[in-house]
Amino acid sequence: MIQTPLEVAPAPGEATEVADGVLWLRIPLPMVLDHVNVYALRDADGWTLVDTGLDTKKTRAIWEAALAGPLKGLPVRRLIVTHHHPDHVGLAGWFQAQGVELWITRTAWLMARMLTLDEQPLPTEETLAFWRSAGMEAEVFEARRSERPFNFADIVHPMPLGFSRLLDGGTFQMGGRVWDIRFGQGHAPDHATFWSREDDVVIGGDQLLSTISPNLGVYATEPGADPVGEWFAACDALQPHARDAHLVLPGHKLPFTGLPDRLRQMIGNHHGALERLRAHLALGPKTAAECFPPLFKRQIDSGTYGLALVEAVAHLNHLHAIGAVIRDRRADGAWLYRLSP
Repeated sequence: MIQTPLEVAPAPGEATEVADGVLWLRIPLPMVLDHVNVYALRDADGWTLVDTGLDTKKTRAIWEAALAGPLKGLPVRRLIVTHHHPDHVGLAGWFQAQGVELWITRTAWLMARMLTLDEQPLPTEETLAFWRSAGMEAEVFEARRSERPFNFADIVHPMPLGFSRLLDGGTFQMGGRVWDIRFGQGHAPDHATFWSREDDVVIGGDQLLSTISPNLGVYATEPGADPVGEWFAACDALQPHARDAHLVLPGHKLPFTGLPDRLRQMIGNHHGALERLRAHLALGPKTAAECFPPLFKRQIDSGTYGLALVEAVAHLNHLHAIGAVIRDRRADGAWLYRLSP
């Protein structure tokens, strides 16, 4: 059974002790998912932090309040980043500039540093081609092609050269514990999760969430990717290690127990989405943008359109990878997907 034993999240700049020497902090985000969870683990010589929030004046002020308050003015020695997304890596460079050692997977570091350096005033031709191939609605396409796109550099601090590498199957010592490192996939490549050997604590990042499913998206950087297949494989690989008693510390929402049930539920949710998508395609060929209704079962607004589009492509890519659908180019460049004979 999935349960959330801690029902009240800490206020910005404050912390809740969730296990001996492990503090839970919450950083606000200016988006629909309005927060990210970060953690501080007490070591003999200071603190190890897990994830950071975005690089904004507000976030830096919250961290300064936390460092002076619940972190008691003790030094931050190390920072772990679970994966490369901006709400987790945003202030890594800021902490590094203060002498904090960065620990991160090689893939996450390469992705984050590449994206911070790839600043574009307008969408690239590759991005425009990807949007066309996904069947982006004409009015949305015309509006976005002339707008400055989202750039990592807008909300991620410059990242200097140099990092310490987290290895899948390796271990890490922090908070008076030895942690087994296990990688997840699908939401982000080589997403690090941490499993305590001493007690029932798991740091899950966005790979292990209690009530929402992380976005599984395909982007112009790798238009043929199959993150849904990678997600299934990662959940299957983590299942043998999961115990009901594990207290999972996630990247969003509340800490929870009942991880075996939650892994089965997350797998089932995406299989259900794929079955609804098959039924939708049985009515006739569709573009990715025409597959929102069966996947999301709610109205998609302008604020969530981009995430919905990349997730629709991801599910269609998975069906294509397993041979369940075939696709043909439409005259305007969009892929039309239909069920295989």
